[in-house]
Amino acid sequence: MKKVLFATTALVATAGVAAADVTFSGYGRFGIIYNDTAAGDSTDITSRFRLQIDTTAESDGGVTFGARVRIQQNNTDDLQSINAGPDGTAGTADDFVQNAGPAGTGINGVRFFARSGGLEVGVGNIFGAIEFMPGQYPIDLGLTGLGYDYTAYNFGADAYSSGGNGAAGSNGVEAIYSAGDLNIHVSASDTNDRVAGHIAYTFSGWTVALGLQDSNNAADTEVTASVGGSIGPADVTLTWADNGTKGDQIVLAGRFDVGAATNIEAYIADADNQPDTGYGIDFNHDLGGGTSLRGGIAKRLSGDTRADLGVRFNF
Repeated sequence: MKKVLFATTALVATAGVAAADVTFSGYGRFGIIYNDTAAGDSTDITSRFRLQIDTTAESDGGVTFGARVRIQQNNTDDLQSINAGPDGTAGTADDFVQNAGPAGTGINGVRFFARSGGLEVGVGNIFGAIEFMPGQYPIDLGLTGLGYDYTAYNFGADAYSSGGNGAAGSNGVEAIYSAGDLNIHVSASDTNDRVAGHIAYTFSGWTVALGLQDSNNAADTEVTASVGGSIGPADVTLTWADNGTKGDQIVLAGRFDVGAATNIEAYIADADNQPDTGYGIDFNHDLGGGTSLRGGIAKRLSGDTRADLGVRFNF
């Protein structure tokens, strides 16, 4: 991702000069999305703009303090509903669309952190030890993710929220330690009294990871494990999760190049609490300069079909 760096110098009265960095990055995407559900099918415009702001400052003792915040707008962020109109009867000629209020538009909750050596402590809108574990997002299907059925933990844990407070609204805290090929991550929040952790280790080009979580919500993830690496030209990941009362979910995903500028991603998933086997495939074609043409199709675990096609540009 290409980043635009604004290096600022903060002048503190009578206290000398302290260096601080403010980095802006993000992406935009737009295209079309198709949904086929039991209620019918539809084809719509889809779009997202995300601006991420990362700030850091370093103390005289070498400790880096920082924060991350995002400004994000999806075309679906303004909820709409159908007003039945003056006659009070839905489906008649006087019906009209009305705005039902915002949903996830604007600045999200802030993640603050302090880092020294291989240790980082974060508070607020934390990443979350389970979501941040290797293998939970093995691919990025199509333009929009197409439902993310390839995310084995099924969102039963704390996660960084791009459009809301995330764990910042519930006293989230985490610690991340990295030493060579070893990574350890623990997190906790007041959301369902979650306490989670994962350990990951990379050797010979393969990464194995194990995550555990304790929670007072029986539908939260309890255990998850993953292994990922390369087999010939393909990068493959196998991830399993015990998602409490939602049952187990297992995902096999892969990515491989089909040319100098194009790659293909695919997955197959099975979940105890869903009626169907899920699978999907996509393509990503690099147009240069941080731009790409993307599209994919997925048969959802729910039985629905979703497809998209569009352009993404990173900055």
